[in-house]
This record gives sequence, structure tokens and C-alpha cells, in this order.
Amino acid sequence: MDGNSMGAETSYSYNRTRAMTTAFLSLGSNEGDRLKHLRSAVGRLEAAGVGASRASPVYRTEAHTLDPQESQPDYFNVVIEVETERSPADLLALAKQIERKGGRDLSARRWAPRPIDVDLLVVGRAVVRGKGLTLPHPRIGERRFVLQPWADIAPNLVVPAPFESTVSALLDRCADRAQLDRLCDALL
Repeated sequence: MDGNSMGAETSYSYNRTRAMTTAFLSLGSNEGDRLKHLRSAVGRLEAAGVGASRASPVYRTEAHTLDPQESQPDYFNVVIEVETERSPADLLALAKQIERKGGRDLSARRWAPRPIDVDLLVVGRAVVRGKGLTLPHPRIGERRFVLQPWADIAPNLVVPAPFESTVSALLDRCADRAQLDRLCDALL
């Protein structure tokens, strides 16, 4: 189970009195019409009342795999900013629903190719530590394919604990040197 999957025994630090919260999500696809899958995921979010206010450029990156010998199609990656009234757990449930509707087999092995992947990066200043959901996403600092697009739209956003650093500072310190090719700016 990764840092953003549903489960029990979750502790929340979340301001429930706030009507709208800004969240950042990472979307990726490496099967089929990748750009179409990304746009479809944004459309499904909007249909569920989670409107995207900004989107990074779309980047192409090599797939991260568990086995260095494994070959997979390249990913298209984008980070979007959304406004939501949903709790972190509800937003995660919606993300998993969008993945299923987009053709992802949620029972497939970790890091398998997928038509759509939706990860919650941050939801406001929420800090969540549990078996099913961890916010901020625990591997943000290791992923250039997340940090570069995120820095394009919110470089000065301070990522909550345990990071307590801006997105651009995390990108500067990121050890992942994988090449990113900027493809387009017009996802939304």
C-alpha cells in the first residue's frame, strides 16, 4: 500500500471549519492516450465539484520501476491545484474512484503501468499519518516528476511537516536527476 491509499487507524490534523481548501494533486499516465487520460481525470474531478484552478505544464518522464531492467512506456505528468470542501479522506476516495473509472486496476502490483494515477500531495495544511493516507505525500522530496511541475505553479508554497520547506527548495534538494521533457502548457 502506498502513502495515499485507504485504510484504518488514521489520525488527522485538519481544520474542518474551513469551507474551501486548496489542494495539490499529481496526475500521471503511461498507458494509452496519456494526454486524454489526464484531461479526463481533471474532468471527473470537476464533475464531482472539485474544480481545478491551475495546472502545470505536462511533462514526459521515464517510468520509475522497482526493477531497473524493467521497461515501461514514459509517463505524462502534471500537477493541478484544486479547490475543495472535501476532507482529505473524501478527496482520496474520489481520487481512487477516478483511477478505477479511468481503467486502472487497483489490485495490480505497485508501480505497474497505468492509464491514470492520482496522488494527493497536500490538502491545505493537513498533516495526516495513517495506514491508508499520509499527507503531505511521503515521497514528495524524492520525485522530480512531481516537484518540477509543482514548482511551475506554486514555487513558494510551504509544504507542511515533516517537510516545512517551499516546493522550489525541495526541488533544489531533490536527488532524482531524471530528465523531464516539457510537452505542453494547455491541459486545462
